[in-house]
Amino acid sequence: MLNFILARIATDEEGQTMAEYAVVLAVITVTILGALLALSGGIEGALEEVTAIL
Repeated sequence: MLNFILARIATDEEGQTMAEYAVVLAVITVTILGALLALSGGIEGALEEVTAIL
């Protein structure tokens, strides 16, 4: 029984999966923030045009 429990703990990949999701989420977040910073001038100009029209 002890061998079964130890084997299950050794092959448990749930922690690795959560870490992989965290890395993917971090990469997506950094990418979105970078895109928003790069496009901030264009977004601001478009919002000002819409505001002027309204």
